[in-house]
Amino acid sequence: MKTSTRNVIQDTTVNCILAHTLRPSDPVPGDISRVLHAVRTHLGMQVAFVSEFVAGRRVFRYVDGSEGELPIRVGDSDPLDESYCQYIVDGRVPQLLPDPSKHPITMAMPVTAALPVGGHLSVPIRLKDGRLYGTFCCFNYTPDYSLNDRDLRTMRAFAEVTGHLLDREISERQERDDMIARINSVIEQDQISIVYQPIYKLDGNAVVGFEGLARFPDARSRPPSEWFEEAAGVGLSVNLETAAIDKALAALPLLPPDIYLSINISPAALVSREFTAVLDGAANQIVIEVTEHASISDYAGLRQVIEPLRRRGLRLAVDDAGAGYASLRHILSLEPDLIKMDASLTRNIDRDPARRALASSLITFAKDIGSQVLAEGIETDTELDVLRDLGVTFGQGYFLGRPMPFDNAVQLIS
Repeated sequence: MKTSTRNVIQDTTVNCILAHTLRPSDPVPGDISRVLHAVRTHLGMQVAFVSEFVAGRRVFRYVDGSEGELPIRVGDSDPLDESYCQYIVDGRVPQLLPDPSKHPITMAMPVTAALPVGGHLSVPIRLKDGRLYGTFCCFNYTPDYSLNDRDLRTMRAFAEVTGHLLDREISERQERDDMIARINSVIEQDQISIVYQPIYKLDGNAVVGFEGLARFPDARSRPPSEWFEEAAGVGLSVNLETAAIDKALAALPLLPPDIYLSINISPAALVSREFTAVLDGAANQIVIEVTEHASISDYAGLRQVIEPLRRRGLRLAVDDAGAGYASLRHILSLEPDLIKMDASLTRNIDRDPARRALASSLITFAKDIGSQVLAEGIETDTELDVLRDLGVTFGQGYFLGRPMPFDNAVQLIS
């Protein structure tokens, strides 16, 4: 039997969940599941679900129940005209049914006896634009004459919360779909372009290689890093990276054999079949750069993939060293041929003793493990002078040469 205590709990629960779930930063699917569980348990019901109306069918999107096997599962569906939901939305069946076997419409429906359906509460869910999404429902397997208007008001409050959450879920899903379409379009329409930034040997100031950098159609308004971050977020990281790498490697046959091409790659792409497919026999002219910001969970597995390529002459670089602690793990675990000193260390190294000390330590460490240091982000002649004095082997940056089309890049080595 319902008590005033339970009514107070219900009201408090509704207010707490309303306050919590309407915060924009909350994860949507988990919130909807929590809402569903909360309303079911506080109303003392055995099964609760959120359904969506799709092409004449009721699709169960969220389901919650008490212990034991549930009669419905997420993803199940049935015809709308065989369920209570359409009749309730149309107003032909009340939203509160203590005993569906006593109502002239529901008593004749096969589902009433088949489940069976006892005490039943169901309210429509509408989105912010007024569209009907589906229904928010709770039911027991036996009649429940203790159900009352307060319970129905609780259901309506939860349905409103769920509508807000579904609006966010739909918006996020649409944003994800747009990202996927945008990334696939760039790949399929061959809209990735590559620019090449020269890499110099600082002792002698000779070009020894180029870093291939991807550029996208909206380069003026959005950096390439955002494209790769988006691709990673929607599971297309490998596709986008290998498309860019394939485009960059097209220049390799046009380079002299003593000039290498450096390409950026994530650990996920590095171990993929797609990367192996685009990598041709000229591995001795390729340097792959593993970024400091990319997490690596299985160094042993990564080394197993890299070692056959290194035996073919491919060289490995750890990018952004000095920008964070992860680069040290990369260096210790992968034993790279090149350590790329991050631009944050290079910048103002001529005026900052601390940067010079840290760079000097990195150079000594590199020599001890058989690696060479490449300084990124060289922007002034005085930075270049200090790096030479410290013994940095290679360098790149705007002072030495900006990223440029390939035709311009080859003029530096012709």
